[in-house]
Amino acid sequence: MAATGQEEDDIDHYEVLCLPSGEEGAALTIEQIEKAYRTQSRQRHPDKRPDDPNATADFQRLSSSYKLLRDESLRRQFDARLRGRREAAARAAAAGFKRRKAVSDLEERERAAAAGQPTNPEELAKREMKQKAADIERELKEFQNAKQAAASGAAATSAYGDKKGGASQDGVKTDKGKILKVSWDGSADSYTAAKLEELFQKFGKVEDIVIKTRKSRSKGSAIVVMGTKEAAVLAIQNHFSLFPLNVAPVQELSGLPARSTQAHESRTSNIDGTGFSDLEASVFRKLQEAQKRKQCG
Repeated sequence: MAATGQEEDDIDHYEVLCLPSGEEGAALTIEQIEKAYRTQSRQRHPDKRPDDPNATADFQRLSSSYKLLRDESLRRQFDARLRGRREAAARAAAAGFKRRKAVSDLEERERAAAAGQPTNPEELAKREMKQKAADIERELKEFQNAKQAAASGAAATSAYGDKKGGASQDGVKTDKGKILKVSWDGSADSYTAAKLEELFQKFGKVEDIVIKTRKSRSKGSAIVVMGTKEAAVLAIQNHFSLFPLNVAPVQELSGLPARSTQAHESRTSNIDGTGFSDLEASVFRKLQEAQKRKQCG
């Protein structure tokens, strides 16, 4: 019975002649193929196997494979098909390994989470609150330290050539009542420090501005430090005049004074404006959330 098209594609003609396949088979010479055919034809001829009902079909397959491998053009096509088959198998194996590893990693994380997660909802909520409080405290300390470092180097970093808004070096607690969180739709480049100062100085003196560096291209944010609390309140009350800017206060958490610890250079490498070190905008969002929880508690 003749092989179908799909069966023909699945046949490895090197293996039919009991030759090595793959790259090793592609390197075989015609003389080696002919020698293998002569050996196999003697052993597998139907006359040598009168009791084997598949002897004739097997010998026909042997002859067909030999003819294909003797044809230079057909052999090149067959070698390319074998190579594509090997590459597909390798890709499938790699994908299977990645899937198994991803599933294994997920199961490991789930087991770790289940082992460390309290069953009591109140205990779980308490743990989450404690972790958030620790994160906020750490980030706020970094903010205070970076601000002091920026103040000490204001002569080199300030766009205005003075030390506006720099924290004092005596460890005095920073007054957050004067600090405003400003955000807008668009990239950080949509507003410069000079442009923001121009907009906010109509409410009073502007001490400092920092444009926050964000990974998102759809949202920008900045910190604006007004000269007085009254100026900050006035800006919030008249926020509609600053549209499309969103303006919100940044409330201070008790017990977190600014310290004179020197900040790392990496914290002051992205300053844009008049002297603050760049920190992730998430610290200010977390501060507001913590203040809301404090008021509701």
